[in-house]
Amino acid sequence: MAEIQLEKTALGLELGSTRIKAVLIGPEHAVLASGAHDWENRLEHGYWTYALDDVWAGVQDAFARLARQVQERYGTPLHTVGAMGVSGMMHGYLPFARDGAQLAAFRTWRNTTTERAAALLTERFAFNVPQRWSVAHLYQAILDGEPHVRDIAYLTTLAGYVHWRLTGERVLGVGEASGMFPIDSAACGYDAGMEKTFDALLAQEGMPYRLADILPRVLCAGAAAGTLTAEGACLLDPTGVLRPGVPLCPPEGDAGTGMAATNSVGVRTGNVSAGTSVFAMAVLERPLARVYPEIDMVTTPTGRPVAMVHCNTCTSDLDAWVRVLGEMAGAAGAKLEKPRLYDLFYQKALEGEADCGGLVSYNYYSGEPVTGVESGRPLFMRRPDARFTLANFARVQLYAAMATLKLGMDILLVEEGVRLDTLLGHGGLFKTPVAGQKLLAGALGVPVAVMETAGEGGPWGMALLAAYRVRRAEGQTLEEYLADTVFRGAQGSVQQPDAADTAGFARFLTDYKSGLAVEKAAAAALR
Repeated sequence: MAEIQLEKTALGLELGSTRIKAVLIGPEHAVLASGAHDWENRLEHGYWTYALDDVWAGVQDAFARLARQVQERYGTPLHTVGAMGVSGMMHGYLPFARDGAQLAAFRTWRNTTTERAAALLTERFAFNVPQRWSVAHLYQAILDGEPHVRDIAYLTTLAGYVHWRLTGERVLGVGEASGMFPIDSAACGYDAGMEKTFDALLAQEGMPYRLADILPRVLCAGAAAGTLTAEGACLLDPTGVLRPGVPLCPPEGDAGTGMAATNSVGVRTGNVSAGTSVFAMAVLERPLARVYPEIDMVTTPTGRPVAMVHCNTCTSDLDAWVRVLGEMAGAAGAKLEKPRLYDLFYQKALEGEADCGGLVSYNYYSGEPVTGVESGRPLFMRRPDARFTLANFARVQLYAAMATLKLGMDILLVEEGVRLDTLLGHGGLFKTPVAGQKLLAGALGVPVAVMETAGEGGPWGMALLAAYRVRRAEGQTLEEYLADTVFRGAQGSVQQPDAADTAGFARFLTDYKSGLAVEKAAAAALR
């Protein structure tokens, strides 16, 4: 029977948009066990949200599945781990009263209801404040006169909330905090000048607090962020097997864990996380020349400045089409498992014409600020003379998942001249070998690499940050720890941009931009 030294493990827990996943790694950073729980957001009273009861049901289920796997594989109950960390979907709005009561439903990153607040703050700060950011949600709620805003004692993100309940500590990793409020990278904290500006707005609106009173304390990677309390251990594992006392690292967002999981925390590195949403991160050598509404400025888990292109929708519409085609195959007596369906669909995409034969698709399940679309309506259209084949249809679904990202990345790579040695991909778009990687390289015009560990994703990245918290050598930076300890000798594949793909995507994108007026009209007409 295999042996396991639980004190030398690290646990990463990530609450993603469609799945909550727990990953346990060993001393060599390889995955020892994992557990997952599927969940979905809901549109309630005009907001995309998740109930906090569902948060804990999902967390407990994912942990229980992991613990069961540990028992089966190693013959021991999971009574402790060496370190752990919590990550989640970035941004959003979770306000609490002084007694810990939730004051408003969790408003996720997917909501595009803060346009006025985001625009006013961007102007006031001379710094882009996206609609998703916590401070935009807070200011919009104040502008709208929502009664609960006067009673806020603590405002946090999903990862910050779970960490708080597990440890009692009101803290955030700097990367996650950079989705709440602008960050001063040199200080590893909120930007003091912008904080003062916002405090003046709070006073003007008669709010009985300053920003520092309600936001989590900011910590850089490797900092002590509390330990698992007895109450927290019972929340995570109601069976009572898990013991308190486990050290936790600062909670991070899915952007930070993606950077860790792809070794993209140093300058001139970048990564693309492509799943329900898609975002690309580029660690900057120098500040951008000006403010761009399409570009978010966030940070690595150590506070380095990062330019982020975030698009609200990526594979949701593609997933829906694959599901429908699977139903058709099943009706014809050819029932196929989901992985096989996706492999076939992606392989057909590689057979499609480089410009999709004149097909155009918009994957907008929700609004998309990068293209100025306020609410989403998935839309597929074609000219009567377009070459409507399965291969072209499959290819246009992948192109649609990349199109908005391309528009944002052109600002960085073309207008700003940002240089990237390579772009590392992870997430569902890259699970089928070659296809997503090759097409994205052609679309963006940069090499796209996928590492063998890419399938482990954000929860593994969170486990790495937890391991760094307790295992790093004296003075060892996160960049050094990842490069020298985790990824030394790591295997992967790189797809260089293909000239035909790049030219074909450019032709597709011309039609895509022309058709945005149709997408906007659909959003206005179909309410």
